[in-house]
Amino acid sequence: MSTPTPSAPSTGYAPVRPLDVTGTAPIPFARLVSVELRKMWDTRAGLWLLGSILVVTAAFMLIFFFVADPADRLFENFIGISASPQGFLLPVLGILLVTQEWGQRTAMVTFALEPSRGKVISAKVVAALVFGAAAFVAAIAIAALFTAIGGAADGFGDLTVWVFGLFFLLQLLTIIQGLAYGLLLLNSPAAIVTFFVAPIASTIVFNLVPGLRDAAPWLDLGTAQQPLFELGGGESLTGEQWAQLGTTTLVWILIPFALGLVRVLRAELK
Repeated sequence: MSTPTPSAPSTGYAPVRPLDVTGTAPIPFARLVSVELRKMWDTRAGLWLLGSILVVTAAFMLIFFFVADPADRLFENFIGISASPQGFLLPVLGILLVTQEWGQRTAMVTFALEPSRGKVISAKVVAALVFGAAAFVAAIAIAALFTAIGGAADGFGDLTVWVFGLFFLLQLLTIIQGLAYGLLLLNSPAAIVTFFVAPIASTIVFNLVPGLRDAAPWLDLGTAQQPLFELGGGESLTGEQWAQLGTTTLVWILIPFALGLVRVLRAELK
């Protein structure tokens, strides 16, 4: 006669069932981009930064309007003036778009709602480029207004589409550079300081050391980008200048971006 097997004592809890999410539709990429866009202007720091970009850009153009001769109040010159403030402030926007997740400790929520970290980073890149394009369009509108008021003869006739596109390319590259440093360091102060100090220090070193001056266009980002600010009329970059720009972009932007992406994909969420 067999003895009955004693049953396990009751714990009072229902058995744990696995959560089946196979039928849940993935989050659309457009929705992720819209969320990243909202993150930028929905915070006090982001709102102030966006406002500062517009105000400082307009202020630079206004100063140039009053100090320049009427014949120099050309659309090309106003757009060139806008490159300086936007080149300094737009990368900070890209940095904050990445680092605010880690500084405000919202990365755990973000990656819990969308586990694909690569998809989230892609949405951040698109959002940053959208902000950059919007800032450039605003600069165009302000520059057109000052050019029309300035009354210069043929004020809109000097800027070619080619030069105009190169300026826009330069703006986008600086935004991606900010994103790269933000991904690599995941800390707002460290990324901002690195973005401003490292390229300046590099330019100083390459200019002070005579043996490095020949290599400066190939390794120093500021030296390689300088021809973009000097183009005018129908001029274009030479093949060597394109190669120098591509090499420095690889060293200063693409490689840091790749290293930062690897770090975010492997970073432990705490």
